[in-house]
Amino acid sequence: MEREVQIRDETIRLGQLLKLVGIIDSGSEAKAFLALQPVWVNDEREARRGRQLHAGDTIRVGEQRLLVTDTRENRSASSTMPD
Repeated sequence: MEREVQIRDETIRLGQLLKLVGIIDSGSEAKAFLALQPVWVNDEREARRGRQLHAGDTIRVGEQRLLVTDTRENRSASSTMPD
């Protein structure tokens, strides 16, 4: 099952995401965790805690699947407003 993880900004680093969802307890654990535990971003193995993630990216850690989504509002409102 895929779990959506909403972010407020355009990007989030992989280490921050792992902390946000409770996979690790602190950001300082990210490097060691990634060295021991396979993490996949968009079906490619990733070991960099600083990897920038964007809305639409999928992350797999063990059996967990995460989908990054964007909470920012009115992203496309200006393109749909009539003149």
